[in-house]
Amino acid sequence: MPPAEHVHWLFATGFLIGGLGLLAEAIVGPEVWRRRRWRAYIWPATIFALGLLMWPVMVFFTNSAIHMLAHGSWAQVMMLAGGAHLALVHGKLKSRWWELTMPLALVVSGAAFLIHEQNGWLFARSAFVHHVCGWTLIIGAAFPLAKTIRPRYVPFNAGYALTFVVIAIVLYTARDAAPIFGHLGPGLVPHR
Repeated sequence: MPPAEHVHWLFATGFLIGGLGLLAEAIVGPEVWRRRRWRAYIWPATIFALGLLMWPVMVFFTNSAIHMLAHGSWAQVMMLAGGAHLALVHGKLKSRWWELTMPLALVVSGAAFLIHEQNGWLFARSAFVHHVCGWTLIIGAAFPLAKTIRPRYVPFNAGYALTFVVIAIVLYTARDAAPIFGHLGPGLVPHR
């Protein structure tokens, strides 16, 4: 079984790919971005796939009931948001209010990050990463909410995309047992 940090890095890669796709769409505009039909599917398919991949994380990488609930809730809301956005892109859903599934997913995911990390911000790098990700997702939920109301406003679209780029960057810094700054202290032993 790989260390937990490897799982964080894999999810970071998914968020980075999706976030950069969203950023490209925000920069060039949806009309240009969707000239190639498959591009519109990148983001929702990525979120749905990450939701599916969260289920094995829940089963194999949990050591407590709170971790199981956190990973299960992430899986459910990511699949809900990804599925709703896939249906919107494909034309199966018509109301743009289905886009509100993404702010819901971000708030639930952010809350799960915060709830399942039981240590303080400065305990270790992994605790710091979880706190930063949790608050970034909760605050970042304002961007897809605002984007639902004003879909063509570039700063909202760019903020939405950059939320996931920031999450990816923070997740890439995850280490199993490492201090936030400097070398390991006498109480922490790395899992290497």
